[in-house]
Amino acid sequence: MSRKVNWTTQRRVIFDLVQSAHDHPTANDVMERLRGLGYQFAYGTVYNSLRYLVDMGMIRELKLGNAVSRYDARLEDHIHIICDDCGKIDEAAASLPAEWLQSIERSSGYHIEQSEVVLHGRCPACQQTAQGQLRLQ
Repeated sequence: MSRKVNWTTQRRVIFDLVQSAHDHPTANDVMERLRGLGYQFAYGTVYNSLRYLVDMGMIRELKLGNAVSRYDARLEDHIHIICDDCGKIDEAAASLPAEWLQSIERSSGYHIEQSEVVLHGRCPACQQTAQGQLRLQ
């Protein structure tokens, strides 16, 4: 990162909140958590701060399907898994094989700088719920 970050109080608090979150919060989630911590930031301040932090490369904006944007402070490449039943988002500590990325670069002519992989499935809690419903039938 070559640009110097202009840390305002609001940006620092919002960055710290996103960095400590383990659930990829939406802007609305960030707003609610800030209120729970006693902060009274305006919606515009939260949205503008999130945009600034994304633009400065401090956090990632995740646009997963048609859902609202979510924010992630983990900047290294990693895989997201979305539960198609409840919408929960988890991370997998795995990376794409280098040979896949190299093959894609060769065939497309692109130089891949960052990868985002999203997998879909059913989380363990939803699997249990589905199994319980099958037993009741």
